[in-house]
Amino acid sequence: MKITQLLTEATIILDVKATSKQDVLTELINQFDRAGNLNDKEVFTKDILTREEQSTTGIGDGIAIPHAKSAAVKMPGIAFGRSLPGIDYASLDGQPAHLFFMIAASKGANNDHLEALSRLATFLMDSNFREKVLSATSKTEILQAVNDKEIELEGPEEDDESQLGLSPTSKILAVTACPTGIAHTYMAAQKLTDKAKEMGILLKVETNGSSGVKNRLTDEDIANADTIIVAADTKVEMARFTGKPVIQTKVGKAIYETEALLNRAIIKDAPIYKHDLSKDDSDTSETKSGFYKHLMNGVSNMLPFVVGGGILIALSFFWGINSSDPNSADYNAFAAMLNTIGGGNAFFLMVPVLAGFIASSIADRPGFAPGMVGGLIAITVTGVDSVSGGSGFLGGIIAGFLAGYVTVLVKKVFAALPDALEGLKPVLFYPVFSIAITGLIMMMLNPPLTKLYTGMSTFLEGIGGTNQVLVGILLGAMMAIDMGGPINKAAYTFGIAMLDAQNFGFIATVMAAGMVPPLGMAIATTLFKKRFTKHEREAGKTAYVLGACFITEGVIPFAAADPARVIPASVVGAALTGGLTMLFDISLRAPHGGVFVMGLVDGGIGKVLLYALAIAAGAVVTGLLAGILKKNKMQVI
Repeated sequence: MKITQLLTEATIILDVKATSKQDVLTELINQFDRAGNLNDKEVFTKDILTREEQSTTGIGDGIAIPHAKSAAVKMPGIAFGRSLPGIDYASLDGQPAHLFFMIAASKGANNDHLEALSRLATFLMDSNFREKVLSATSKTEILQAVNDKEIELEGPEEDDESQLGLSPTSKILAVTACPTGIAHTYMAAQKLTDKAKEMGILLKVETNGSSGVKNRLTDEDIANADTIIVAADTKVEMARFTGKPVIQTKVGKAIYETEALLNRAIIKDAPIYKHDLSKDDSDTSETKSGFYKHLMNGVSNMLPFVVGGGILIALSFFWGINSSDPNSADYNAFAAMLNTIGGGNAFFLMVPVLAGFIASSIADRPGFAPGMVGGLIAITVTGVDSVSGGSGFLGGIIAGFLAGYVTVLVKKVFAALPDALEGLKPVLFYPVFSIAITGLIMMMLNPPLTKLYTGMSTFLEGIGGTNQVLVGILLGAMMAIDMGGPINKAAYTFGIAMLDAQNFGFIATVMAAGMVPPLGMAIATTLFKKRFTKHEREAGKTAYVLGACFITEGVIPFAAADPARVIPASVVGAALTGGLTMLFDISLRAPHGGVFVMGLVDGGIGKVLLYALAIAAGAVVTGLLAGILKKNKMQVI
C-alpha cells in the first residue's frame, strides 16, 4: 500500500494554528475526525495522549510523529500539519517541531497498512525530503514529494535486508522496538543503518514492530557479533544474547544519539549480558545489582519528599523563622507554616517512604506496608533499651531491606495454603505477619543502630580543615565519574542522609559538583567550536540549562562519544568544586534545584557568591580540559 493512500488532501493542514503541543494534537485529531477516519474522537485522543506519556514523539530535527493503535480508528491514515514558526513539543533535541505526522492505526490494521506507516518514518530521516515538505506551497506538492520518495526507494519494504544493512559478515547487531511498533522502531533502525554506512560499519538491525519481527537476528549472527545494541522501550527477546557485550538503551537514544551508540559498540563499551531466568525479557535497562536496584527504587520515590520538604524548610529560614513561639516578637506565621509542612510533614515521611519502596521493590506490593512501618519505627521508636533519638536514614535502609525479605519469606510460608484462602493472603496474612515480624526486629535493632548513626553523624560533623576539603574532593569526583550512575547516586544519597542528620554542608557539595560536568561541556562547545560537531554544539546549549538545573546526566551524550577525554575532565572539575565548597564552608538546606536555590545558602550574599565561584571554577576547568584534550573534528577518524 502506498503512503499516499493513507495521507490525503483531506488529512493535510498546510499551516496549523496551534501554538502548543496539546493544541497541535487536538488540531490533527479534529482533521482526522472531519476526514472520517475515526469512530470515536475522544477515545482516540486518550490513546494518543497515553502514547505521549510513555515518551515524547518529538524525535528531533523539527519532526514529531504522534501515533497510536486504537479501536477508535475506523480507517487507518496519516494526518499532516506544518508550523513554520515551530512549536515547543518537548522534542528529544529540545528544539521546536515544524512537521507533524499523526499516524492512526486501527487495532486490526493489516501488514500493508503498518508497512506503509513505518516507511513514512524512514522518509523523514532524509533531510532533502523534509526540506521539500517544508517549502511546499500546496497540499498537492506535499503529496507529490511523498510519491517521489516512494518511487525513489522502489518499495523498500520488499527488501528488508538491503534497507536495514544486512550483511552475513556483520560484527555489530542491533534490535529496535517501541511500545506501538509503528514509527520509532523503524526510524531508529534507519538512523542506525544510515550512520553505520557513513562510518563504514557493517550492521544488521532487527525491528520488533507491529507487523512482527523483521530481519531477525540468527544464532549465527549473534555468535559472530562483537557488540549488540538493544534500543527498546518494550519487551524483546534477551536470553539469546547471554555472554555477548550488550548496550541496552531507549529507542529514542538510537534516533538522537546514533553515533555515540555506534562508537560505544565499536570499542565494546558494554557489559556482558547475563540473562536472569527469574525476570521476563521486558527489562531493557542497564544491568544493575539487586541491592542497587532496590535502594534506588526507595531513593527515587523518596526524592519528592526530600526536595519539596528541604526547599520549604530552607524557604522558611530565608523568610524569617526566628522563633517557634507564637508569642515571640520574632515569630513569623507564614515561615512557621512552611517549616511545619516541610520539616514536620514532608521530611518526617522521608525515611518511611524510603523503606516502603525498598521493600516493595523486593516483595512487590505486600512489602510496602511493613517497609513503611519499619521506616517509621526507625525515626520514632527508640526500642527496648530506650536509647534516645532514632536511627534515621541508616535505619530506614535497613528497615526497607528487612521488610522486603521478611515479606518474601512470609509469602513462601503461606504459599501452601488452599486456593480458597488465596484472597485472604494480601489483605490479612501478609500484612499481619510481615508488619509484626519487621516491627519486632526493628524495635530490637533500633537502639544500636541509633548509636551507630549518631556516632557517624558526630564524626562527620567534627571533620574540619584539610580533611573536610579532602571529603569534598572525593564527593565531587564521585558525582562526575559515572554521570548519574551508581557512584553518582551513592554520593547524592550520602548527601541526603547527612541532610537528615542536620548537616547541610555535604548536600551543598554534591549538588555543586553535580552541576559541573554538563556546564563544563557547554563551555567547551562554546570556546572550542571546531572540536565539536554541529549537533554537539547544539547539545552544548542544552547542557547549560541541564547543568544549571543540577541534571548531571546532561553530560552523557558527550561522554558516550568521547569518554576518554570527557570523563577525566569532568572528574577534575567536579572534584575542584567539591573541595572549594567544603573550603568555603557552604551550607544549604535545599537538596535539589541547582542555581534556582542558591539564594537559600546559609550565610547571606557573601556565601552565595562563594558558592557560585566554586561552581564556576570547576565548570571552567572542565571546559578548558575537555577542549584542550579533544581534537578538531576534521582530524577525528
